[in-house]
Amino acid sequence: MTVTIWHNPRCGTSRNTLAMIEAAGVAPVVIEYLTSGWDAETLTRLADATGEGLRGLLRAKEPEAAGLADAGDDVLLAAMLAEPILVNRPIVETSKGARLCRPSERVLDLLDRPPPRFVKEDGEVVER
Repeated sequence: MTVTIWHNPRCGTSRNTLAMIEAAGVAPVVIEYLTSGWDAETLTRLADATGEGLRGLLRAKEPEAAGLADAGDDVLLAAMLAEPILVNRPIVETSKGARLCRPSERVLDLLDRPPPRFVKEDGEVVER
């Protein structure tokens, strides 16, 4: 199974999601999107595939999101391309689909053999 995670290593939810993938025995493709940035085609495809749309992938609490509350998709896309921090994370894509994994355990449905038990960084236990 190929698993791709758009990851921010400074984010606990993203780190937990990556660890859950690895606990399932998968070595994912890890894209640190804050470094690599986004391209319009990939971001639009993931917005559609997750069912979130661009607005659903917007990390509205970032200061850079100020003024985007009523923006249309074209403005949101341009802002997200210019400021990758505006894209919420982590996003995971497998052959089973794509999902914004907030909370991190949302990744489990995308894995062939999810771990039966996982302990998050904060000590929270996730059991299937």
